[in-house]
Amino acid sequence: MVNWNLILNIAKTHLLTKVKQTSIAALGVTFGIGAYITLVCFMTGLNTMLDDLILNQTPQIHIYNEIKPSNQQPISLYEELNNSIKVVHSIKPKITQKKIHNVLPIIDYLSNNSNVEAVLPQIKTQIFYIAGSIEIGGNLTGFEPIKEVEHFNLNNYIIEGSATALNNIDNSIIIGAGIAEKMSLKIGDRVQVSPLEGGFFPLKIVGIYQSGIADVDAIQSFTNIKTIQRILGKPKNYITDLNLKLYDINIAPQLSKEIENQFNLRAIDIQTANAQFETGTTVRNLITYAVSITLLIVAGFGIYNILNMLIYEKMNDIAILKATGFSGRDVQLIFMSQAMIIGFVGGILGLLIGFGLANFIGTLPFNTEALPTIETYPINLNPLFFLIGFSFAMISTFIAGYLPSKRAEKIDPVKIIRGQ
Repeated sequence: MVNWNLILNIAKTHLLTKVKQTSIAALGVTFGIGAYITLVCFMTGLNTMLDDLILNQTPQIHIYNEIKPSNQQPISLYEELNNSIKVVHSIKPKITQKKIHNVLPIIDYLSNNSNVEAVLPQIKTQIFYIAGSIEIGGNLTGFEPIKEVEHFNLNNYIIEGSATALNNIDNSIIIGAGIAEKMSLKIGDRVQVSPLEGGFFPLKIVGIYQSGIADVDAIQSFTNIKTIQRILGKPKNYITDLNLKLYDINIAPQLSKEIENQFNLRAIDIQTANAQFETGTTVRNLITYAVSITLLIVAGFGIYNILNMLIYEKMNDIAILKATGFSGRDVQLIFMSQAMIIGFVGGILGLLIGFGLANFIGTLPFNTEALPTIETYPINLNPLFFLIGFSFAMISTFIAGYLPSKRAEKIDPVKIIRGQ
């Protein structure tokens, strides 16, 4: 039966008599785990921010009426040429409406789909911003502000004002930062817009939008659906686009094909619209975890080297222990206990240092036009990272202690004593 109290006391004595080596071994674990926690929290935080740049501004499925050439040309109706080869040049697209036909039943159907988290209707149109005799071309999008804020984090891109104000104030608009700068506009001012069909409509500015993409901010504005329907003179069922938010983004390609076949509409999934998105995310995550694992492995080798040297220095102690009746297994357990104590203490200190450094990075100022509402560097304090770090500290010290302790178990005390 193993006397754990005695073994732990001997292990503690060995560690305390060689404080310098013990401290170096513990610090190897501490800085290895601390560096891992800091790096993985910081890098995954940045990766999440970059992913949000895409996810927050791109619907997971975008449904609309696509303008495309007519499959049936007038010459096809001429029966005398049925058996002839017909070549048609300069095919014009068929006349199609921008609005989605029977949109309200489609919205109800998609809303009841168990895979769909939200259906967000939109109306998109081209307009002119009028400033005296100056006309600036742009785009106006009408949507339901509450849903856009909830499902697409629109407020992250509103640098002044609020998107929800579109619901509370009639004939209001959120304009792009580029437009506001060109026309010297601010919140509370009124801007006149004119659709392509003609007419002038004064709208009150309740917010300034900044996506971080200068070309978009120079033309894009938003209002609520009722206002844009009023501007265009369209009925309540006039909707040009549907954006879907899904519970699982991975089913977007399959669901988009089903929607296209069922409703004869164009449905673009986020993977198709942003083919580089998944590639970029995968590569960034691969680099993050590769560097993190390398740090942990380097820390493990450092622990092994230190414990290996510790055993060589303790040859006399091992011989005396065996000569006084300790078995090889007892000796092995003594050195394994030392390794696990070093791993435990170093792992806890590493987690504390990593947590402190990650939080410190999270307080550093970070200004980017792409995400104007983010003021500090993003970090991701996922508890799983801390669990992985501590687990690796214990596993690596176990392995690093096992190999040298196995050698200590086989040491012949007679040879050591004779050598003295």
